[in-house]
Amino acid sequence: TFVQDNSSHSHRGVIRGMHFQRAPHAQDKLVRCAHGEVIDVAADHDPVSPTYRMHVAVTLKDSEQTLLYIPGKYAHGFGVLSDEAVVEYKMTDTYHPECAGGVPYNDPVLNIPWPITDPVLSKQDKSWAPLPAKLFSSNNEIA
Repeated sequence: TFVQDNSSHSHRGVIRGMHFQRAPHAQDKLVRCAHGEVIDVAADHDPVSPTYRMHVAVTLKDSEQTLLYIPGKYAHGFGVLSDEAVVEYKMTDTYHPECAGGVPYNDPVLNIPWPITDPVLSKQDKSWAPLPAKLFSSNNEIA
């Protein structure tokens, strides 16, 4: 059940993300590009998850109206490939700032190959702490 709709208007070269909201207010998202073209990315940032460090990147275009569903446990971001873009997303929970978090778009642990060089970032997106470089000990336990 979706309870909130968001719309984001950005210009070429902007990267927004990688954002998430922690439980108990994690937000599943249904994302589409209503105008323009974006690269939309979902990434697993949870070190105890079996898919940790994996990501999915999908090009969303207004001409195709493709939807991307992102479960709440994943970080989400997008980069604008067209002159401007409007990204709309439906969410399963409302915004709770105490649960909000993020990962740098260029975090080396996630190693997302963004097709945008020298991106425009918000102050918030510049402030996210990177994921720890070493999470596992030699016997594969979380360090």
